Amino acid sequence: MRKGVVKFNNSNKPEFFKVLIKRVDKHFTQHNISKQGNWNMIAKTIFMCCLYFIPLILMVTQTVTSVGAVMGMWVIMGLGMSGIGLSVMHDANHGSYSKNPKINRRVGYIINLVGGYHINWKIQHNVLHHSFTNIEGLDDDISKHNIMRLSPHQEKKAIYKYQLYYAPFFYSLLSIYWFLGKDIEQLFKYNKENLIQEQGLTFRQAAIEITISKLLYASLFLVLPLLFASVAWWQTLLGFVLMHAICGQILALVFQCAHVLDETDFFEPATDTSMENSWAIHQMRTTANFARGGRVFSWLIGGLNYQIEHHLFPNICHVHYRDISKIVKQTAQEYDVPYNDHKTFGSALVSHFTMLNKLGVGTI
Repeated sequence: MRKGVVKFNNSNKPEFFKVLIKRVDKHFTQHNISKQGNWNMIAKTIFMCCLYFIPLILMVTQTVTSVGAVMGMWVIMGLGMSGIGLSVMHDANHGSYSKNPKINRRVGYIINLVGGYHINWKIQHNVLHHSFTNIEGLDDDISKHNIMRLSPHQEKKAIYKYQLYYAPFFYSLLSIYWFLGKDIEQLFKYNKENLIQEQGLTFRQAAIEITISKLLYASLFLVLPLLFASVAWWQTLLGFVLMHAICGQILALVFQCAHVLDETDFFEPATDTSMENSWAIHQMRTTANFARGGRVFSWLIGGLNYQIEHHLFPNICHVHYRDISKIVKQTAQEYDVPYNDHKTFGSALVSHFTMLNKLGVGTI
């Protein structure tokens, strides 16, 4: 299906989003604060980058030499890698990190230093996922062909009845697959759909950028440790895989617990590509929050436990989500719009794996 042809129903409670925008804008005006990042965002960027880069330096300078300590460095790097993905590059590539587009662009490039490619990420996440959340055939986040069934509108297969059990394994492969193959696959797919060109690049330019970024990443985070770390080569490879497994597991669970849940809705366009809801209400029905009371947890995962606020206002930095969530929830209640919210991350995980089981065994 060609991207961009879905039509949302703008007559479905249009006043809800209009009122919500006014109230959120008033919040920032009254408190005289910017919608972009602040000192908290800068501190978080430094913290996450230190988690990621300092252990690498300690390994290649042989400041850390024992096998256990080196493996500990890879574990910390896995946490730093996921932290950069959730807390730093995510806002930058949404344009909400800074008022200055140049800063957003430069900070956003850090995704290339965790094994990804910034243009493909923007297409999959900003263009497709945020525009067409949980819509079969349009949201690439729920398209795991031949591996998992993440929507009731996808084909049922016998193998999927085991996905409840094998899902964590594939989640752990998320970031290493991203590094090794996903960007190449997406390059051809998005080029065919003319999405690369819409980002102002030719296929050749994007291919060159991907090649350079992958070589740079591999040189820094694989070749250097192989050459200079004090442990055996196979232990370095094991550490590299461990780092990616930790990162992939964290990234997958945070995002899956926002959309693939027992209470979120899934859609497929009607024959005339019309949707039953307005875009804003569609986001409310397909997205969920969790653990809003966990300040430290929220700080570590880039405020993405406030996924409802993020989907409605992706141009607002995540450091403000906690405050505006009160406005969003109140307005949703006034207009009888669903506000999916789990008190804890644990309950969101239970809901996610319950949904995986239902989708796997084919009861929905």
